[in-house]
Amino acid sequence: MFDKLMSGIRRFAGQRADAGEGPPPARVVRQRQPNLFEAAAAYVSACAEDDQQGIEEASGWVSPEALSFGVNELACRAVIALARERDESPRSVARSLLGLPVA
Repeated sequence: MFDKLMSGIRRFAGQRADAGEGPPPARVVRQRQPNLFEAAAAYVSACAEDDQQGIEEASGWVSPEALSFGVNELACRAVIALARERDESPRSVARSLLGLPVA
């Protein structure tokens, strides 16, 4: 009985495929708006690579305020990660990255 059911399903599926009912329904592709952290990562990466086109593109993804917040958050996380890696304080790492004397 199961075999009869499966053969009927296969036959029905084959008829639909052969019937030429036209193209398959179009898939609606919605582009997802990048969030502020994606924009910040793209912006900072583009700045580091001196990629003006990338900088302009990432700048258009979110508002300037949101981009500023994202860049600030990225900087904080990067300094914390480097401080842990170097076993130093975040202050000394930040000053070192900027070429400032350690206070």
